Amino acid sequence: MKTKKMFPSLFINASFLALIALCTIPYLFVGVEAGTNSKVFELTDRFIDVRHEGQWLVMFYAPWCGYCKRTEPIFALVAQALHATNIRVGRLDCTKYPAAAKEFKIRSYPTIIFVKGNMEYTYSGDRSKDELVDYALRMSGPPVQLVTRTESVDMLKGSHTIFFMFVGPQEGVVWDTFYVAAENYQEHGFFYATSADVAAQHFEFEHLPAVIVYKEEQHHFYPHAHKAHEMDPELVNETIHQFVNVERFVAFPKITRFNINQLLKTKKYLVVAVVEEDKLSQIATHELEFRDMVETVIRKHRDRYHDKFQFGWIGDPSIAHSIIMDEMPTPHIIVINSTTQEHYLPDDDPMQMTPQALHIFLESIHNESAIALGGDTYFVRLNRALFEGKKALIEMWRGNPVLTSVIFGLPLGFLSLILYSIFCGDCLVTEEEEEDHEKKE
Repeated sequence: MKTKKMFPSLFINASFLALIALCTIPYLFVGVEAGTNSKVFELTDRFIDVRHEGQWLVMFYAPWCGYCKRTEPIFALVAQALHATNIRVGRLDCTKYPAAAKEFKIRSYPTIIFVKGNMEYTYSGDRSKDELVDYALRMSGPPVQLVTRTESVDMLKGSHTIFFMFVGPQEGVVWDTFYVAAENYQEHGFFYATSADVAAQHFEFEHLPAVIVYKEEQHHFYPHAHKAHEMDPELVNETIHQFVNVERFVAFPKITRFNINQLLKTKKYLVVAVVEEDKLSQIATHELEFRDMVETVIRKHRDRYHDKFQFGWIGDPSIAHSIIMDEMPTPHIIVINSTTQEHYLPDDDPMQMTPQALHIFLESIHNESAIALGGDTYFVRLNRALFEGKKALIEMWRGNPVLTSVIFGLPLGFLSLILYSIFCGDCLVTEEEEEDHEKKE
């Protein structure tokens, strides 16, 4: 494993270079359509030829796609936020330029891809301005960025909810493994390296090297760094990757359709408080109190639950409905075994649940005395597919009953005519022959 020795500084000012690049884009990049006031460049099929030049955050869309239309204003804000960087933000109409869609293997809309030289990374996070901007900034730099000033750490604490930091000489098995982990998880987190003198102004550590995660104004250490030289390199690699994987989330994140799969990769029990947000992202008072009660448990008892449980909350109950394949009243709580895909529901009424009752429920899951539901068997998969199909049809009917009637009514009508002609054609011929026979008589 080779040690990476050179890093661009975290604070290199690229504004001048970015200004030159942006001014010359319409002339250098024939894959960009001119004549738009938006900071989002309209790309064409010729983007295929120039994608290796520079860094791009591109949304591949279809004009008729509702999700694309909802993402467009967010993407415009992202373009404004990244305007002074060397990251260009563009979008490409896949219905107008199918060759580009084929080249980038676009199978759903919208698909957001970060293009960096010969590398392409498909974005799988939440489609919010802050998440997209953070993602683009992470991907534009090296996997590990060097911090050389103590005040820079203050800036990182103010701008990042979570980041990982290596402290000590950039050599040895811990450093090499940390760098590889940063390469693997660059899409999901920020990684930095600094000297002991700089880190000592912000963190208390006894041994070097040290691997630190800073999250929610607290920091935690990778526990085996000081004795890694005595360990099997394979074990060091496994434990550092595991440390990064499980620590890359805050204590109580909001769970969405975009990040739930990443949360399940922690291989922990996922404890989910299910509430319902309205169109203004507001939550009823009694549901908010329930969610706060669940959050309080993990924040007060982190040492008790952190190793086995990852907590979070859902504002869209339909996600929970898909998990349990049934309707679920809110507020509620569900625990998912990320390894077996089984889930657990409390026997108590969630509205009456206290922190003590939640402790008892989680303990029953940990000691395997709770009843597991669902799973990942073929029968469960079939039931889930049927449930999702039924739910999609109901949502389609509620959204546009006329269109739904046309989409399903016409095929069913033609199918009925075909079946009628196949199975009843002989009956008609027989009746006509009988009528002709009666007339002759």
